[in-house]
Amino acid sequence: MRAQNMNRDWIATARTLSEALPYLQRYSGAIVVVKFGGNAMGDAEAMAEFARDVVLMRQVGVNPIVVHGGGPMINDLLKRLGIESEWVRGKRVTDQATVEVVEMVLTGLVNKRIVQAIMDEGGRAVGLSGKDDDLMVCEPDDPELGFVGRPVEMNVQVLRDLFTAGIIPVVAPVATGMDPLETYNVNGDTAAGAIAGALKADRLLLLTDVSGVKGADGEVLTALTPQDVRRLTDEGVIAGGMIPKTETALKAIEEGVRAVVILDGRVRNACLLELFTEHGAGSLIKPENLPPREKR
Repeated sequence: MRAQNMNRDWIATARTLSEALPYLQRYSGAIVVVKFGGNAMGDAEAMAEFARDVVLMRQVGVNPIVVHGGGPMINDLLKRLGIESEWVRGKRVTDQATVEVVEMVLTGLVNKRIVQAIMDEGGRAVGLSGKDDDLMVCEPDDPELGFVGRPVEMNVQVLRDLFTAGIIPVVAPVATGMDPLETYNVNGDTAAGAIAGALKADRLLLLTDVSGVKGADGEVLTALTPQDVRRLTDEGVIAGGMIPKTETALKAIEEGVRAVVILDGRVRNACLLELFTEHGAGSLIKPENLPPREKR
């Protein structure tokens, strides 16, 4: 009986690989920006699984870019250093002391952990921040928030150079200002959207701790247009923490990203399910002029 079960598993695996062929062909050479964050970042097993998925994407011809956050790690170090945070309208005020901690944690701790995880799975990765080669240049997003930045200039050639070399870029959302002596903390989703827009990426995948955009009935909406998003926001269906993510998605699409997916990063192999299966994962937001689901 055990041999029969194993045989069925092998057959199912072979069938899955065969059915993935059109999607492997579809995404060969595509640029896919992945925003990685949430609970998976603090779990060694989840980190390794994410890294394995990214390496597989690169192996089959996709050009992935990982943009990460690191809020819990920043909070932990601020607490240990005795640096208290102020909040304005639910957002942290980032003063000089705080932005120094942010840069230290994101570029020195979190970034290198992700790079190492990718290399442990057989990939090639290089960690950088928005400061490197002026990848992102920012202006203050809100003067009341201090050193919280909004990207206004992008130089993505360094990312294209890494693609050419077969290397996966891992980007920490820390950027320089118009004054090169300034350092800005950039929201991870915002940074990922800006990078995807500058590259005219095929896909922007926003990994979250929720299953996607939900309708009024609580069910995940698997396909949305920008018009749908605006209507649902006006109706109050899209609310709270989902609003900044959908705003990032809309801005990325306006800047030339082919489609954006908001999906649950806690699901095993979420990125592979989205790219290489008919079912996909999460909520796909795309312009109306693209084919329905367009093979995800």
